[in-house]
Amino acid sequence: MKSIFSTYLELGFDHISDINAYDHILFLVALCAIYSLKEWRKLLVLVTAFTIGHSITLALAALDIISFPSKTVEFLIPVTILITSLYNVFAPTNKVVDNTFNKKLSVNYFFALFFGLIHGMGFSSFLRSMLMPGQEEELIPQLLAFNIGVELGQLLIVANILACSFVVLHLLKVKQREWTLFVSGAAAGVALILMMDTYPF
Repeated sequence: MKSIFSTYLELGFDHISDINAYDHILFLVALCAIYSLKEWRKLLVLVTAFTIGHSITLALAALDIISFPSKTVEFLIPVTILITSLYNVFAPTNKVVDNTFNKKLSVNYFFALFFGLIHGMGFSSFLRSMLMPGQEEELIPQLLAFNIGVELGQLLIVANILACSFVVLHLLKVKQREWTLFVSGAAAGVALILMMDTYPF
């Protein structure tokens, strides 16, 4: 029989890696679009900022300290995808060697942290629906396990995105700018559809 910790660890991992709940995956794709494999350290810091953001609101919402309408959160998540994609395309770039380029990282980190707060509210809606009745005293371990599971799934997704970009940039010899425009454009298009589907007003 699984322990409560392992059960919620698996729930967190499955939730973020579930292709049917692809909005979080799409945000990570947009977030990673401007980075190549050799820039994995910068991306790791960026993903950590996103993790800090969604951990804060996930904990606060699970503990009933804050509450947001689920329909509004469902709309705001694709908004974060759209803004990230547009930033990838239109923000000033600083070109460096090997056809790679960097954005102003401080702005990226702020986006990742702030947008993480929004995604954490989305995670909390799922977590609250999965909490075991009569196990209120186990809320903190459940919350911790779920968050670790989300983080592990997130890292796996990022690793796959970087592997894909390596193939495209280094084996197929596609330029970074062209790859970024393709990925960001696709993510923005899907985000717009999701926004129309979830518009709450």
